[in-house]
Amino acid sequence: MAKPPSSDPRRDLTRLAKRSILVAGHHTSLTLEDVFWEALKDIAAAREVSVNALVTEIDAGRTGNLSSAVRVFVLQTLRN
Repeated sequence: MAKPPSSDPRRDLTRLAKRSILVAGHHTSLTLEDVFWEALKDIAAAREVSVNALVTEIDAGRTGNLSSAVRVFVLQTLRN
């Protein structure tokens, strides 16, 4: 599913990237580390849905911060 992190030791996997997305028909921004963006895109592709649709699904079930909910979703998905 998710690709392993790049073996380039110079790559900073903790770098935050802010991206604009559409969640439930509303534009918002989501800030995640690059490694989480990559995993989220891989999970969406495996499920044959867009990243926007996947984040909308995550958003519908969250109780806290969206970025945290996405990170937990990615972690749980990769553990399963």
